[in-house]
Amino acid sequence: MKKLLLATAAFTVLAVPALAADLAVKAPMYKAPPPIRVFSWTGCYVGGNVGGMWVHKDWTNHQPLDPFFGRSDGTHDPNSWIAGIQGGCDYQFAGGFVVGIAADYDWSNASASNASILFPGFTNSSRVKNLASVTGRIGYAWDRFLGYVKGGGAWERDDHLFINAAGTAFGTASTTRSGWTVGIGGEYAFTDWLSGFAEYDYYGFGDRDVTFVCTPGTCGVGNTFTYGIKETKSVFKVGLNLRWGGGYGPVTARY
Repeated sequence: MKKLLLATAAFTVLAVPALAADLAVKAPMYKAPPPIRVFSWTGCYVGGNVGGMWVHKDWTNHQPLDPFFGRSDGTHDPNSWIAGIQGGCDYQFAGGFVVGIAADYDWSNASASNASILFPGFTNSSRVKNLASVTGRIGYAWDRFLGYVKGGGAWERDDHLFINAAGTAFGTASTTRSGWTVGIGGEYAFTDWLSGFAEYDYYGFGDRDVTFVCTPGTCGVGNTFTYGIKETKSVFKVGLNLRWGGGYGPVTARY
């Protein structure tokens, strides 16, 4: 019996360290997290938009040698709907930053008038026919939502009338004027190929001299006269874009 106990003790002393050594060399088991797909705004797009436009025009007499030179002849606010098309391209950096360039062209029918302050019985009238811009934008994307700011150059086509007391045009002018624009907006990708946006844009067109051509028989020497017309504009619009080149990329492992 004594010999049996000694043999059992000896076996235990030898077996336990061997078992511990065997357990120590086994690496711990970890389960990899599931793979993810990352949405990318990199790509190009075309689309359409609708919205509203609010314009402020300030008319000032800029006719040389006129006794009213430099004096305001009143203001008016042509407001209306706006609708058009847009297109551009974006590039998304690592971390969610997005840069892009875009162009848009919109039609409108914004018209308004005011009674002339300097020439009683006459009326100043304006109509904004279309609006275009080329802008750069920078933003940050939270997966399918992109918030951004934008800025660049702008152009518009205007018609102006100086109407006499009889209701006929005393002088007319059509101009294409340039300016600048800044804006802020947000865009959401409903699918990999369709996104919608809403944005506000502010436009500045400065103070420009506009030369009016007189209706035959109404003006004296020169048959023209000049007004300085200062303009600012606000636009709010929503739209849809058809996109390609972006969307969700290939499955990426995450550790």
